Amino acid sequence: MPDIQWRGNFASDELERLHAASFNRKPSFTWDWWAQVNQHSLGWVCARADDALVGWVNVAWDGAVHAFLIDTVVDAAHRRTGIATDLVILAGEHAARAGCEWLHVDFDAHLREFYWNACGFTATDAGLIAL
Repeated sequence: MPDIQWRGNFASDELERLHAASFNRKPSFTWDWWAQVNQHSLGWVCARADDALVGWVNVAWDGAVHAFLIDTVVDAAHRRTGIATDLVILAGEHAARAGCEWLHVDFDAHLREFYWNACGFTATDAGLIAL
């Protein structure tokens, strides 16, 4: 099983490769993931197997009671092994420790069973404006 850590170390280029592969896009190595999450996030969770970054999730927040999961990603070779569930659980535990009362997530329809059944989220009314 991979090593899963709250606020684990990662290099921006390795996260960009994982993120790009997970979202079917070309990597852009101009983005500084490390600076971005250190400046704006409550934290993040990293999963490593044999020193390689194989999973990651960002935990944004409002500075008070709301935390938000963003970009839950797992390397294709490591999917369906429980890593994503472990990432989300650890993210929720640390958000609760920080005083958050709510953990929000939005997702594509094909991920509904994962977030509702494996992670315990429930359906809510929400809104979205494409900008």
